[in-house]
Amino acid sequence: MQALILPASRGPRWLVEGFAIFRKKPALLSFLVLGYWLSMVVVWSVPWLGQWIGFLLLPAFSVSLMNACRLIDRKETLPPQVLFSGFHRNLPSLLALGAIYILVMLLILGVSQLFDIGISFPVQPVGEVQPGETPEHVTISLLAVALLFPVNLVFGLAPVLTAWHDMPAGKSLFFSAVACLRNWRPFLLYLLALLFVMLAGGCALRLIGDLLGQGAGLLPVTTALAAGILIFMPIVWHASFYIGYRDIFAGMRDAS
Repeated sequence: MQALILPASRGPRWLVEGFAIFRKKPALLSFLVLGYWLSMVVVWSVPWLGQWIGFLLLPAFSVSLMNACRLIDRKETLPPQVLFSGFHRNLPSLLALGAIYILVMLLILGVSQLFDIGISFPVQPVGEVQPGETPEHVTISLLAVALLFPVNLVFGLAPVLTAWHDMPAGKSLFFSAVACLRNWRPFLLYLLALLFVMLAGGCALRLIGDLLGQGAGLLPVTTALAAGILIFMPIVWHASFYIGYRDIFAGMRDAS
């Protein structure tokens, strides 16, 4: 199995071409992601174990969303059951990927706990420190969050390698990691482009809030935009990773 080495300029193009997939079937993909979020809410509602079950199912749902992107890319019809299509093939290995993801998350959480801070997401303006929180706490917390980016990159390709190429969890993670390392330049530019899009979205929300002021009309607009981002970002994330998979493993026949 050979992972191609791509030029750095391909990274941002994954985001552009992923958005192009969304534009082909925006309503269907939006309903698909909405169904995904509703399914996760149901799973998370299970007392005590819901969150962990949700993490276990993430790789299978990821395959479902990428199945949809692949069908759209091939100009095929999306079947009604596409949301759960990721559960139909190699489910034990996908669940194993979910279990490994949980272990990695716990490891990152454990490292952050060594500094007695945990993983936190500061919501105050940049440069402002909340009472009782030192700049060192913020820095270490951000470093812990930054560790999630390479983890999610490696796990981004592993589910489809498992589902589409019958790889066990460990092997798919290995080849996914190799693919990311061999293509660190396009992945770096991809992450920078994704970060720019996220920051632009956040600035747009802030600007709209400033324009509308703190009146009664602010909440419905910001709620609608936030809901749109929750639907839009998973689509573009999985669609762009599908494009990346297609580029890196070009010519590799899938077994599905």
